[in-house]
Amino acid sequence: MSWQPQQEGLNEVLAMLRQTSSGNTEVQKAVAQRLEQLRFVPDFLAYLAHVLIFATGEEDSHRAIAGLLLKNSVNQRTGPTSGEADERAMAYVKATILRGLEDGDTMIRQTVGTVICSLLSNEEAGAWPEALDAVTKGMSAQDINVVEGSFNTLEKICEDCPHKLDFTIQGRNLLDHLVPEFIKFTSHSHAKIRIYCLEIMQALCVIRVPAVTANIDLYIQSLFERAADDNSDVRRLVCAALGLILNTRADKLVPEMNNVVNYIAYCTKDADETVALEACEFWLTFAEDQNLKDQLRPHLAKIAPLLLQGMVYSEYDLLYLDVDEDDEAVPDKETDIKPKTYSSKVHASHETNDPSSSATGGAGKSREAGDKALEDEDDEEDEDYDSDEEDDSAGEWNIRKCSAAALDVMAVSFGNDLLEILLPYLKERLFSETWTERECGILALGAIAEGCIDGLEPHLPQLVPWLIQSLKDTKALIRSITCWSLGRYSSWCVQTSPEDKTRFFIPAMEGLLQMVLDGNKRVQEAGCSAFATLEEEAGAQIVPYLEPILRNLTFAFNKYQQKNLLILYDALGTLADSVGSALGAPLYLEILMPPLIERWVKLSDNDNDLVPLLECLSSVSIAAGPAFAPYTQPVYQRCLTIIQTCLQQFQVFQQDPDNNEEPDHTFIVVALDLLSGLTQGLGDHMHQLIATTEPPLLNLLASCLTHWEPPIRQSAHALLGDMAISCFPILKPAISTLMPFVTEQIVVDPMPDCVSVCNNAAWATGEIALQYNGDSAALDPFIPGLIQRLVPILLNPKAPKSLAENAAVTIGRLGLVAPATVAPGLPTFAQAWCTALWEIKDNEEKDSAFRGFCMMISANPSGIEQSFVWFCNAVCKWQHPSAQLDGMFRTILQGFKNGLGPTWDQTVVSFPPVIRQRLAERYEV
Repeated sequence: MSWQPQQEGLNEVLAMLRQTSSGNTEVQKAVAQRLEQLRFVPDFLAYLAHVLIFATGEEDSHRAIAGLLLKNSVNQRTGPTSGEADERAMAYVKATILRGLEDGDTMIRQTVGTVICSLLSNEEAGAWPEALDAVTKGMSAQDINVVEGSFNTLEKICEDCPHKLDFTIQGRNLLDHLVPEFIKFTSHSHAKIRIYCLEIMQALCVIRVPAVTANIDLYIQSLFERAADDNSDVRRLVCAALGLILNTRADKLVPEMNNVVNYIAYCTKDADETVALEACEFWLTFAEDQNLKDQLRPHLAKIAPLLLQGMVYSEYDLLYLDVDEDDEAVPDKETDIKPKTYSSKVHASHETNDPSSSATGGAGKSREAGDKALEDEDDEEDEDYDSDEEDDSAGEWNIRKCSAAALDVMAVSFGNDLLEILLPYLKERLFSETWTERECGILALGAIAEGCIDGLEPHLPQLVPWLIQSLKDTKALIRSITCWSLGRYSSWCVQTSPEDKTRFFIPAMEGLLQMVLDGNKRVQEAGCSAFATLEEEAGAQIVPYLEPILRNLTFAFNKYQQKNLLILYDALGTLADSVGSALGAPLYLEILMPPLIERWVKLSDNDNDLVPLLECLSSVSIAAGPAFAPYTQPVYQRCLTIIQTCLQQFQVFQQDPDNNEEPDHTFIVVALDLLSGLTQGLGDHMHQLIATTEPPLLNLLASCLTHWEPPIRQSAHALLGDMAISCFPILKPAISTLMPFVTEQIVVDPMPDCVSVCNNAAWATGEIALQYNGDSAALDPFIPGLIQRLVPILLNPKAPKSLAENAAVTIGRLGLVAPATVAPGLPTFAQAWCTALWEIKDNEEKDSAFRGFCMMISANPSGIEQSFVWFCNAVCKWQHPSAQLDGMFRTILQGFKNGLGPTWDQTVVSFPPVIRQRLAERYEV
């Protein structure tokens, strides 16, 4: 018997749907609770479907809500079911929902499409043929509502679950049949149908469906036919499709590249901004593909001026951004302050000897030149070419930013060739009487800083002073973009000769410091960010100017609102990272610490503003070292309190997650990282503090090492390693308790969010091993288990490079303290071990690892025989090995030469010439 609604049940469902629009929070809460109960009742789905399709007397919004609830209930069908009742209700839903494709209301048809897509996504491909039959036949229906409803549904399916269309019917793949139909319907007389078909083809093209590849020529032809469509959404989708094809099948566009470029150039000037932005995205895609460099080069003269024009502020932007008055006293709105993601400390990616490599280790802050000034965008993949936007409408990815990003990429690719084209336009704009044109020129000058630096260098002695002078412009938007652009040239300013520093570096530094204290909040932000970039580039060169720098930056605490304080903390932390121990001078700490302490006292332990302050203090404590001691006790105690409180909150949440909000793990993470900073900075001065303060740090650390949140485990292992380096006597009694926790985190194929946890656990293990100095009795029970976990990581070709390097270093350090235990595995991992470490920069970590490896070879010489050439290559990669390590290399190589006797020459002749030469010159073998 088929399902039929009962009037009482129908009345209840309708009443609830009507109450969803109530403004009474108690009513809303009661409705939410009742809906939560009903989602496990099979009939409820049928009632929702009935209301959506048949309750035409109800408000369309209530019917649409029924559809959305139905979709959610379908996706959440994890609760208990009633067997036959459930099947009967679902059968009714499936049979009923298809009728909604012909509904006269667009919102209802779109809701129906969403439900059909959800039902299909929960079925095996081909398991609901009636639905696919309905939408495919509906494509050619006489009723335009049915056609629209069918294509809307197909668009959702292709976007969310295209694999549900990838099956065979009567010997033919369904998509092989549908794709030509989709292409045919891109010329439909109704614009909405054309739009749906172009969106469908785009979704299928993204996942490279074979049927699209098979029909690619027909698809491209259909795009050209729609190029002059009178509907702007169609033109936008044509531009997007051409960009996608350029990215996936550029060979198909190359023969028509002149026509494509002319069309996209035309669309770049389209009056509809969405079309112009999509066209601009095409230029960015074109520029980013190095394989298309030769195809792009002939069109630079056409494209570059278009990009420059796109970088001029629109009238819409200026409505929100053109604020010249001093607004520093105006409190920030909550919407101005976007959440900042705090990155836990990672010990990974050691620097390489290869100058082309830029991997860095530790927890250092990374900052592309100028990017920090522009970090406010929603999508972190978007390159930012404007100062932080104070309004959401201006903070979105737009034509201006896309144009600047494309120009930057083209500058990197074409350098002086692009500069020759740009120079006349740049000169015209930089010296224009119209301030928006001038502002655009400054933005463009900053955008090409990286790629065109060689060609610009002869002009920089005139351009940099001009930029510094522009910092005094009356327009705040000029001053802010000048800060950013000047920051992009900070490397050149820093590298000038000592005589020129008074002309460029010092004036740039002074000018940016003035902008730090500007009365306009946008300029403050841009100035502070650009100055942080200058700090990184200058490093120790700014030490002679520390006093005025600190006085300026700390004075900013009196001027800044909440949003800019976040940038200020970062600038101070970057300053500490840049100047290192020089910051520990009493005068500098007397300037720096009072405003930090004042903020420290005002902020509660659960205030989000405490996070960047703790991050800043971590950098300061590391830089100042023992000089930070007077401030250590209260900082240390508060970190313990924060960690203990948060762990208790997590425990309460775990016991009753339904009635408690999950705590923010960021507070524990930043407190752990600050403890790491204190430990690094104060070293053995931390002994007494750790030993006498409650609650005991080691107890809290043990809880954090096993916490279910990966960022907490990540920072806990970083702290463990830092404690092993700086205060091992405090840690040593707890090693037998903590090592099982650490070992558990070292896995061959960690989940993506646990890679850094594994990295830090491996690194901490190596630091602990290094402290035993041959007396490894306490560590011996754990070494076999550690090796069983570290070696597979080393041998895993998919392991992240930094993880393989850390695994190799730790294996070497375990070999340093227990060579006889580790050496039997040499035949298995020696080649991979040498490969992992031969490119990283010579440092103490690498030295200790190689000394351990040499001790393993001494314990098991035969274990290296099959990997001897790899070992020799690794030896020859060393630039300046320590005397002890150099002696170990010499002994091992001489031993192999003596052991091989007459066959030594035959062995060495197979080595690459550079290795033979290095062995002969350095080790005389």
